[in-house]
Amino acid sequence: MHRNTRRARAIAIAQVKQDERLVALRYIVLAASAAAAVAALLLTRAF
Repeated sequence: MHRNTRRARAIAIAQVKQDERLVALRYIVLAASAAAAVAALLLTRAF
């Protein structure tokens, strides 16, 4: 039983790390899309 709780805790920690990675990826995609929108706005204003 002690081994099972340790294993469950390790799995939970691994899932949290994976979620952090997904959140970081989501923020990067959001920032890239915002930058693309600003660039498109500036390009349409320039021409």
